[in-house]
Amino acid sequence: MHSSSEEAAYLNHPEEPLRPGSLYSRGETYAIDLEDGKACMNEESARREQEELRKSNQKPRSAHGWDLIVLLWYLIFYRPVITEYNLRRKNLRSIFIRFSAWQYAGSDKLWAGLITTLCGSIRSHFGALPLSFYQVVGSRPQFASGFSQKEWHLKGQTCMKLWGLLFFLVSGISLFSVAAFVPGVRESKVLKVAGGSFATLSGSGAVLTAFNVIKNIVVTQKHRIEKLTDSNKFSSHLGFMSKVKREIESLTGFMNFMEIYERRRLRIVMEITCLDTCCPERITGVLNAMNTLLSDTNAPFIFILVVDPSVIVPCLEQTSCMKGIADNGYLFLNRTVTLPFSIPVMGIKSKLQCLHNVVQTREDLMYQIITRNVEREVKKVRWRVELAESAEPAGEMDQSQLDAQAVRYIHEAFHCVHDDSDCLHRYVPDSITQMRRIVNTVPITLRLMMHRSITRHTIAPRSVAAWVVLANQWPCRLSWVLQCIEDKEQLQPTEDFRRQSLWSVFTEHCAELYAMHKDIKNILDLDADPELFQKFLSSDFPFTVQEADTFLRNTVNLDHSIKHKLALIRALNTLNVAVKEPGLARASSVSRGVQCSAAHLQQARESTQSLDATQQP
Repeated sequence: MHSSSEEAAYLNHPEEPLRPGSLYSRGETYAIDLEDGKACMNEESARREQEELRKSNQKPRSAHGWDLIVLLWYLIFYRPVITEYNLRRKNLRSIFIRFSAWQYAGSDKLWAGLITTLCGSIRSHFGALPLSFYQVVGSRPQFASGFSQKEWHLKGQTCMKLWGLLFFLVSGISLFSVAAFVPGVRESKVLKVAGGSFATLSGSGAVLTAFNVIKNIVVTQKHRIEKLTDSNKFSSHLGFMSKVKREIESLTGFMNFMEIYERRRLRIVMEITCLDTCCPERITGVLNAMNTLLSDTNAPFIFILVVDPSVIVPCLEQTSCMKGIADNGYLFLNRTVTLPFSIPVMGIKSKLQCLHNVVQTREDLMYQIITRNVEREVKKVRWRVELAESAEPAGEMDQSQLDAQAVRYIHEAFHCVHDDSDCLHRYVPDSITQMRRIVNTVPITLRLMMHRSITRHTIAPRSVAAWVVLANQWPCRLSWVLQCIEDKEQLQPTEDFRRQSLWSVFTEHCAELYAMHKDIKNILDLDADPELFQKFLSSDFPFTVQEADTFLRNTVNLDHSIKHKLALIRALNTLNVAVKEPGLARASSVSRGVQCSAAHLQQARESTQSLDATQQP
């Protein structure tokens, strides 16, 4: 995608402020963009790693193997110093963490899930032992004074404590040995007590340190935060957020320590997805948690907030806790997001590649499984199928022949969808989810039509794929056309009407549809570009009324409640005309729903109101 390389170029610049901020993307192609962005960032990191190695001859270190022992030594005895050379390092490594808000959507503490995911991912990446040692004996990095390039300072206080413990330990052992083995002093209890006390005093410090390290290994930051949030009165605790803040500061200090130890810059890139599937209160909690994590100016965090602003903005404006702060959701996002990325329109090559990848995931086209078995059957029964089609059009086929022919039709339909020489791919949306809906629906529709002996002799697979795209992209307009056809067919239509195109039916009744646009605003929002709808039905795929009747009986991706709602509104409008102009109403064509009683009219109004409520985002 176009934005991935640009995004990676920005995120790989360590000379930018240490608080890189947040990003947000638009649309549902974010999965491809994130993967492409990861690849670009990893390539750029590898290139900078090689350049830094040639300049300094210092190989980066890790937290595994022999380097782990060196890391523990530095954690105990040295204090890191942030020098000018450290700030000018160009080599950078990104640690990617994906947080799917959908997994915590049912929780009252979605924001806590964000923080615990961050803590758990960092712990699993670097290991429990280094993080636990840092929390017990580690030191937060300090900035160098002057132009010193020394990155490690020996902890004098720690060394003194260690020498003191060794002194007491040696003294205690010596006194105890003298009291136990020297003749003439064996009966002295004072030396034994003194020696035991000195040895116990010296050992208690080491035991206490080891106990704290083991405690931090067993009781993780994630468990401590979850324990805080499990309390029913956690929100009333005055020190609750300060405890969470201390945990985050400890995590930030550890990351800064690891930057100096590994001899490269580190960035925690957290991808927040599926946030627009949560309720408004949860969304604001996650945004507040992001601000909490980024409040530290030295925090090495980058948040990629993958959302659709058209969904997030109304949620922010509806939440009670954001009144006065996010009355304008767009302004609030502008204050929170420091680097917006709006994903551009998908190019033809990218769309065709995505369609090809989606098609390959279908069970009907899994080449390792299906093709190996089906091709044998195809070769055996192909001549039987052709013979059956030519000799006896109405004859029945056995199951193996139907399966073989179904696979052929599905292959042909999918080829039309992602063929660059076919115009059908222009009407397929850029959304990966919508692509999957279309690809999943085409085989079902084809198999239904074959089960009813329709496809074999009357309908081409390309037309079936086009009809599925039509129902997926313009459900409101298509439902309106089908309702108009139904009303017309109830008056015994002529053969000329059955040969009439759907576009002519739509143009004939589009004024009536516009008159009710206020009542069906939520349904109209489901439709794609109206100009593409015109081009689809008027030139590229001019379906007729007869073809629409055939397809409708096998259509599974069109919500019939939309057509029912349009029928109710049309019936109410016709009744309104009948009341105001009785003569005109009798002369006009009246649909089946017009002849209803007052009770039916009230029921129609209630159904319309309930459908409106269910269509609210």
